[in-house]
Amino acid sequence: MLRTATRAGTGALAVRAGRIVAVGHDLTGLVGPRTEVVDLAGRLLLPGFQDAHVHAVMGGMELGQCDLTGTTDLDEYLRRVRRYADAHPNAEWIVGSGWSMETFPGGVPTKEPLDRVVADRPVFLTNRDHHGAWVNSLALERAGITAATTDPADGVVNRDVDGNPVGALQEGAVRLVASLLPEVTPADRLAGLLRAQTMLHSLGITAWQDAMVGATNGYPDITDAYLTAARDGLLTATVVGALWWDRDRDASQIPELLDKRAALTLGRLRCGTVKIMQDGVAENHTAAMTAPYRDACGHPTTNSGLSFVDPAALRDHVTALDALDFQVHFHALGDRAVREALDAVQAARAANGFRDTRPHLAHLQVVHPDDLHRFGQLGVSANIQPLWAAHEPQMDDLTIPFLAADLAARQYPFGDLLRCGATLAAGSDWPVSSPDPLHGIHVAVNRRHLDADTDVFLAEQRLDLGTALAAYTAGSAYVNHLDDTGTLRIGNRADLVVLDSDPFTTPPEQIGHTRVALTYIGGALVYAA
Repeated sequence: MLRTATRAGTGALAVRAGRIVAVGHDLTGLVGPRTEVVDLAGRLLLPGFQDAHVHAVMGGMELGQCDLTGTTDLDEYLRRVRRYADAHPNAEWIVGSGWSMETFPGGVPTKEPLDRVVADRPVFLTNRDHHGAWVNSLALERAGITAATTDPADGVVNRDVDGNPVGALQEGAVRLVASLLPEVTPADRLAGLLRAQTMLHSLGITAWQDAMVGATNGYPDITDAYLTAARDGLLTATVVGALWWDRDRDASQIPELLDKRAALTLGRLRCGTVKIMQDGVAENHTAAMTAPYRDACGHPTTNSGLSFVDPAALRDHVTALDALDFQVHFHALGDRAVREALDAVQAARAANGFRDTRPHLAHLQVVHPDDLHRFGQLGVSANIQPLWAAHEPQMDDLTIPFLAADLAARQYPFGDLLRCGATLAAGSDWPVSSPDPLHGIHVAVNRRHLDADTDVFLAEQRLDLGTALAAYTAGSAYVNHLDDTGTLRIGNRADLVVLDSDPFTTPPEQIGHTRVALTYIGGALVYAA
């Protein structure tokens, strides 16, 4: 039994056999000699947080690689790379992640600094959004990338004025080098998953949707980690795996997805979702927009981003998947990609009727005003990543100057989506950004980062605290089809988080300082601060 003051005004919550059996002010009649009573002493009890878009295995593996997160200083990046290389003298490649584009002019790093610190081994470092890579000369040489190399259809090799590769790769070009990396073993992937699970529980996360299971197109396949963990009882979280849609193939892959859904639904793992990555990201001008990007002088270019799946084919694919009861999880960042995804869901609704498939669009950096109301009308959830909705160099230096003014003014329209009837779910996209829900909630409410001395970013799009919390609990539970979680209701699973204080009683600018004290799954304690 947990005694607290919840937002619903209840005084206590009782759990038996992993389920909530009572909620009320006086539950002393349920307390027996073997009852464990947790006095929360003013701390806040909530349903467990759920991350609706995360790459847990990838994040967990990167925790053991060369970690460049937490700084934007080039010299510090180079110190970490050298330190990692010295600590791993037998590593064939130096592999890591987490550098920020704002460190480099135009967001494009060059090979020369890496060559100075590691010249004897190839270096491969993905940026924090994982849509680009920084490599040294030896890595380019190993991949055979020269001035004569043709860019892949879905990517770019950054070049100097003479056409020579400079050491940066974007989108599909990343796999030209990534395909050469030493094979990651199943044991490595399982260790990454378990490392991630421990950390996510410490942040109050009791369930999540992994947005890339069975990946191709240059991304790693982490299926075996989840299968092993689910089979061997190592998963304490409930995980929804989003099966990767290979954008280089057609509908012939659907039977394989059906087989994977059957094979990968066991224990705490279920894989009834398909992930379709419809576009790229704004910082490297691959997010699909309705207006062209600007150049450094503010003039329109001929580039309005990439649609990775042909929009007409997308409608057919989503209709077929929906008819088979697959949920579709879209990566849709630019407003053109958002429209293409909504058009696909509309086609599926017209053909199949309104099935309980709960499609959702993740990222939603720009949404056209004409499309806001379509989320509610079509039953499409808005899967938001709140940490990105703030002024920071990546936004101010690499995004706003290159977007048409009306697009820049429509970024991360959380408030508009809510007012137009969309169901909000929330996630982190970790390891792209921090997996801490409380930091995401802080930005959703304040539209600026914790302790940041910046202007509020599009203040009219702020959410109130209750709505932001609901997105990370009930909203994500809805997207995850975990209908017996997400709220403190009799009969629901006792997936719970206890915060060390009540953020409703603190100034909004202090929300992000709240920490997780306890995490329970099915009434069992999985984390204590």
